[in-house]
Amino acid sequence: MTLTPQSVSSGSDADPRYVKFDERKMKRMESNRQSTKRSRMRKQQRLEELKSETTQLQNQNSICRDKIDSVERKYHSVDTENNVLRAQLAELTERLNSLNELTQFWADTTGFPVDVAEIPDILLEPWQLPCPTHAIAASDMFQF
Repeated sequence: MTLTPQSVSSGSDADPRYVKFDERKMKRMESNRQSTKRSRMRKQQRLEELKSETTQLQNQNSICRDKIDSVERKYHSVDTENNVLRAQLAELTERLNSLNELTQFWADTTGFPVDVAEIPDILLEPWQLPCPTHAIAASDMFQF
């Protein structure tokens, strides 16, 4: 609804000051309407931008969650494999100790001197090797 000077007039149409005042008031009201309209449009545009950004961030969040899940699965897999390797290490160390005891017993019984080397700490703690380049399969250790 557009206001005209006659509809806003205070009943003093004959006085030019009031007409000029009414025209300025109408211009100001129209300017305010336009400003309000622009403000609403900016707010609407900002709302659309924020919705778009929200969608984008939700997508990125989903991708990050998928990556985290993948890394967790790999971690659990490696952790399980590590536990198996530790158990194998313990078993092989025990076997080697038993073989060393048998060799020492044989040496003591027969009288033949046998040099039974102690297990080096580096073999008992393979994670401290200076340059582990490849895995050693347990089945390859005792091939004759």
